[in-house]
Amino acid sequence: MHKYYDIFNGDADGLCALHQLRLAQPRPTESRELITGVKRDINLLSRAELLEARAGDQVTVLDISLQSNAAALNKLLARGVKCQYFDHHAAGMIPVHANLKAYINTAPDVCTSLIVDKHLSGAHRIWAVVAAFGDNLVAPAIQAAQPLELDHTELARLHELGDCLNYNAYGDTLDDLHYPPADLYQAIAPYTDPREFMLDEPVFDVLKDAMREDFERAEDIKPQCSNDAAALYVLPDAAWSRRVNGLFGNRLAQAHPRRAHAVLVAKSGGYVVSVRAPVANPSGADELCARFDTGGGRKGAAGINRLPPSQLAAFADAFRAAYR
Repeated sequence: MHKYYDIFNGDADGLCALHQLRLAQPRPTESRELITGVKRDINLLSRAELLEARAGDQVTVLDISLQSNAAALNKLLARGVKCQYFDHHAAGMIPVHANLKAYINTAPDVCTSLIVDKHLSGAHRIWAVVAAFGDNLVAPAIQAAQPLELDHTELARLHELGDCLNYNAYGDTLDDLHYPPADLYQAIAPYTDPREFMLDEPVFDVLKDAMREDFERAEDIKPQCSNDAAALYVLPDAAWSRRVNGLFGNRLAQAHPRRAHAVLVAKSGGYVVSVRAPVANPSGADELCARFDTGGGRKGAAGINRLPPSQLAAFADAFRAAYR
């Protein structure tokens, strides 16, 4: 029996992209394996579980950088493993191979769930709307939702769910999260409508309450430097900081759409960095972060997994120069 591997980012976009796809194209549970992790755990195609993948097995990858997984992907393709790849991050050189079908769009107003939505001709679009809100693509989310004829209250609730799902993915390890992303996906999986999920599942209220508490802590933090064009914040080394830093950056970006934001979280040996380009001009975040080791992402939002303390001043200067 051939095996199916679903590999996905643990954030709102990865969760909702996979959920849309499997609602439309189910896979047998007994031969299916989920591979995911915290948001910044992106080298998922190198996981030990995939060493067992053989010719005829099928791998589906969602919201994971191809550029960061190119070597592992090529090894899978060479073994005869069939692969579907959906993503919106910088991809580098996309392999040309009979076993690979790549659906990649790096436009700043697109997320992976919107790519999947197009692939499925809008079959489960309401989940793509949730993902776009969670990925801080508010205008594209509202635009995608227009055919669904949702009222303002329903849109606000979907936005809240997207934020909650995204919030749960941030942390250094699974211990920082309220729910492992694979478990959260399993909680979502029975629901074709996110509004029913929010009504029926206590998971949503747990995340909503925890997110509010963590965000209240973040609001007490003042920027280390700030002007009309850019603001840089440093959060302390704490589990709540690691959980809230992505949402904090998104909220700042929406509150100040013409300003860029960098949110750094202190950790042993350096900082984890999240950058949000101005919502009014979502560009340059990927290029800025790529100048530093372990940096990458997309045009509107990017990050650095480990910034040494010795490079903090250099990053701050580069950030201010990039968004004058």
